[in-house]
Amino acid sequence: MANRRLLRRRAATTGPAGEDDTPPDVPQESTLPPVPADGAPQESPAGQERPRIGELLVRRGLLTPAQVDEALLQQSASGKRLGALLVELGMVDERSLTEALSVQLGVPVADLHHSEPDPEAAARVPEALARSLEVVAVRRTEGALLIAAADPSDPRVREEVGRAVAPDRVRLAIAPPSDIRRSIDSTYRALAGVGSLVEAFEATETGRAAASGARVVSEDAPVVHLVNLMLTQGLRDRASDIHIEPHGDRVRVRYRIDGALHDVLSLPESMGPSLVSRIKIMANMNIVDRRRPQDGQIATEIDGRPVDIRVATSPTIWGEKAVLRLLDSNRTLFRLAELGMPAATYERFSSLLRSPYGMVACGGPTGSGKTTTLYATLGELNQSERNITTIEDPVEYVFPSINQIQINEQAGISFATGLRSILRQDPDVILVGEIRDAETARIAVESALTGHFVLSSIHAGDACSALHRFADMGIEPFLITSTVAGVVSQRLVRRICDQCREPYRPGVDELAFFAEAGGSTDAGFWQGRGCNFCSRTGYQDRIGVFELLVMSDAVKRLLVEKAPIDGLRRAAREEHMDSLLDGGVRLVEEGVTTIAEIMSSVYVV
Repeated sequence: MANRRLLRRRAATTGPAGEDDTPPDVPQESTLPPVPADGAPQESPAGQERPRIGELLVRRGLLTPAQVDEALLQQSASGKRLGALLVELGMVDERSLTEALSVQLGVPVADLHHSEPDPEAAARVPEALARSLEVVAVRRTEGALLIAAADPSDPRVREEVGRAVAPDRVRLAIAPPSDIRRSIDSTYRALAGVGSLVEAFEATETGRAAASGARVVSEDAPVVHLVNLMLTQGLRDRASDIHIEPHGDRVRVRYRIDGALHDVLSLPESMGPSLVSRIKIMANMNIVDRRRPQDGQIATEIDGRPVDIRVATSPTIWGEKAVLRLLDSNRTLFRLAELGMPAATYERFSSLLRSPYGMVACGGPTGSGKTTTLYATLGELNQSERNITTIEDPVEYVFPSINQIQINEQAGISFATGLRSILRQDPDVILVGEIRDAETARIAVESALTGHFVLSSIHAGDACSALHRFADMGIEPFLITSTVAGVVSQRLVRRICDQCREPYRPGVDELAFFAEAGGSTDAGFWQGRGCNFCSRTGYQDRIGVFELLVMSDAVKRLLVEKAPIDGLRRAAREEHMDSLLDGGVRLVEEGVTTIAEIMSSVYVV
């Protein structure tokens, strides 16, 4: 009784009261049930109270009364709404909360995964208003505009949206906040006004001067706005890189999303020099020197989020190419258990981290997620009694409690010189962003040999190849076997989109590859059909494929004997090492990714 009284007393802060003590069935997402013409929540018979959100979640078996009471206590301290707090604590997922809120408020659930908002309807609500209230216009029917809102109970939704879309009436539906935000990003394209900017550029003296070689770009020039729009849309599309590439009479702009490049814009050739000049100005680079590669960095804010951008320019036969690496400062760091390692690999890797000294190396090609794995590992090691120092180029993630050093060649700080300096500061754990040369490799090995725990990345095809890379850099085999505790190698593959996944039968070539890799061709296979939230690609986000080589006596003996790499691989397999291909086959059998993705991403030379 005490729990129920507390529940009724405290849940009143979660939203407007309802009437019906027994909730009706949740509206199906595929069909939107009728909504009152004015969009208001449906009225209930007099004298009845609308069920509280906590009660609804308990009735549906999603929470226990004790969990609700615990969340209510935390709510009093944080001041947050109960529903948002439950999602934040991981007690309930967004979709289940949305379905319960639809019953409480008497509004339908809008399916934003497969029903793309009508462009004409969406244009009725200004983008700034849509973002501030977290609403998106879905469609217009019979003089009424259906508005999907993250919080339909907010009176501002009806008042401010109603004024914006008058004389149309407002009908309300509810959708998860994350769905609303993604739908806003896909509906309001920052690049929608590029055509007018191109016309303005070509009509100005700046456009004509650019064609003749001038590189003067004023702050209010069309090219300035175009660069800002490109950065904004890149961040909204979750792009990791933006490529600006001159080709003959056009300039191609591409975004790399989940590891794959997508064409975004095709601009006139005359805009190329001004685009690159504007980017160089933002990155404090030399805009006059166009014949040598340059590197720079931009710190800016996009959509209210601080973003660090690495800039690299390079001359090509058609002009300067620029590549921008977007580093969202607000992105969350992955924990080691969230990277996708199988349970057995995770346990073995965690045991390596308990060593007081030695080296653990992370191998793989560029873009395989090595830095993410190293930082997740640092998260496991980060304790107040440890002195942890990193040396990186660049510092991509900022740890408040870790000493981080940025490479600065002009100031004389390289991996080798910086590592020597770190050794004089009594470190317990050292992270070397990348072992690139023999000098850095030798200092890192000597650091591990003298009682420090060293983490590093190295470019190599697989775990066994990483050991050979050390030997190629001149490190004696007996030093490698004495210091390297293990090597983890990895790749990143795209996940099948959860919202549009469907079964399918792979082609003959894919099945032949899968069977040769050790997979069962009788297993069920899945693919993404393509929906609004995966940009019609069928994939969303990525997951790691790992192999872990632990330095056993057999592997050490072969390394000292300078055995060929095939011998090392056979010995590692005998020591129960699952190869990268084994990991890829497992993900296909679990329905996480496709055979085509494994064929293109998981490879060993």
